[in-house]
Amino acid sequence: MMGSRERRAVNIKGVLRRNWLLIATISSVLAGICLGVVVREYASLSHLHKQYFGFPGEILMRMLKLVILPLIISSMITGVAALDSEVSGKIGLRAIVYYFSTTIIAVLLGILLVMTIKPGVSQTADNIDRTGITPNVSTADTLLDLVRNMFPENLVQACFQQYKTVRKELEPPKGVINTTAFPTLSTTIMAVVENITKDYKIVGTYSDGINVLGLIVFCVVFGLVIGKMGPKGRILLEFFDALNEATMKLVQIIMCYMPVGILFLIAAKIIEVEDWEIFKKMGLYIVTVLSGLAIHSIICLPLIFFIIVRKNPYTFTLGMTQALVTALMISSSSATLPVTFRCTEENNRIDKRITRFVLPVGATINMDGTALYEAVAAIFIAQLNNYDLNVGQIVTISITATIASIGAAGVPNAGLVTMVIVLTAVGLPAGDVTLIVAVDWLLDRFRTMINVLGDAYGAGIVQKLSRRELERMDLTSDVDVANPFALEATLDDEECEKKSYVNGGFTVDKTDAISFTETSQF
Repeated sequence: MMGSRERRAVNIKGVLRRNWLLIATISSVLAGICLGVVVREYASLSHLHKQYFGFPGEILMRMLKLVILPLIISSMITGVAALDSEVSGKIGLRAIVYYFSTTIIAVLLGILLVMTIKPGVSQTADNIDRTGITPNVSTADTLLDLVRNMFPENLVQACFQQYKTVRKELEPPKGVINTTAFPTLSTTIMAVVENITKDYKIVGTYSDGINVLGLIVFCVVFGLVIGKMGPKGRILLEFFDALNEATMKLVQIIMCYMPVGILFLIAAKIIEVEDWEIFKKMGLYIVTVLSGLAIHSIICLPLIFFIIVRKNPYTFTLGMTQALVTALMISSSSATLPVTFRCTEENNRIDKRITRFVLPVGATINMDGTALYEAVAAIFIAQLNNYDLNVGQIVTISITATIASIGAAGVPNAGLVTMVIVLTAVGLPAGDVTLIVAVDWLLDRFRTMINVLGDAYGAGIVQKLSRRELERMDLTSDVDVANPFALEATLDDEECEKKSYVNGGFTVDKTDAISFTETSQF
């Protein structure tokens, strides 16, 4: 009897020891909500004091953003260098097909729900308060900027700035005024009619923020080149391998501070919101978006995962809980990336060669939640304006929302910029985007959580589809997978034989030691 009690106590201690960070994070969320409500109710803070109150949460955001750059660069380069060009091409193609497929499903689901529930039919745009300003963007220029950012002209600048074009109106040339005489019964009136066509030129500017897309393109090509360099690329591969491991050590330290930062982050946000009445006015719209996100994350994505992987998708989701809670609180898929790496690799045992290649790309272009939200918001605004959309316009919304979501950076509130593109594509007033700004901060958190979940499912699905290629690499080289991301070696890993895999002339064993061997690229 005593033995079973002792074993039960040991099991409970083991569960608490393994999941203390998750338990502490969820507790801090609940405590932050309570603290925010209490401070809002019983304390009258000025705007300056509200910013001071949220300072610990700001520090958490800064620390997470700090490790994004070294993590993306090191993971992408080592990930691509660990695979030959043929395998990496297949993995990339499967990932992109998955991303496009799930995004299209999310858009169609959003359109179906908003056309069924009709959240904008029962009210008009005049009844809803506008917040903020309309982003001044052009659809063509935004899409071209997306391509331009894929090829940054300065790699160092791409680490902290993105390229952005602005239209500047040109002054009309002089001497183009047409003068026409209109005679009357008594006098002759000279009317001057100016026929001037406005012309613009594109001026390049830079805005703050990491150019993630450009860095990913560079790292993919750079990793492929290193993989083919043989012994000359050995030093570079060892450097990025060590950088990767050191970055994950930093992530481990930052995670210890996460419960404190999240507590003040959520409490400060509750205190900052001035008008809670807007949630009553926009209640049906919020329900529509959240319903779509819930169906997509609970039914659509798990169903795809189960059909392909043949494993319990909800167990997989449980392993991602820490990353999902983090995404919900900080509202940035890029800043959540360090936590996503840990959850997919440690909890769900996804191959490191897959995660380091698929997850950074997914955090940049896989925006299921954003695409669903944009489709719902566009049709909601059309309903507010009594604007009947035909089939062609609905198809246009679905295509534009899919493309615009890919162009949305993995940073907070990027969906508002792409939202203007969707509205402009079907002739809806772009200024009406200000109608949904007041509740966007809340919906942005939930759609970011779905984006992160979609990235994780994608890693699991791509690993299953790429199983044969990975096994062939292991069998050909008589080895197992390298583990540059491993934070700590388990006893089993230490006792097992230290096998290694070969790529482009390198052998990489489980201790991350890299040595040159006379083999060829597969």
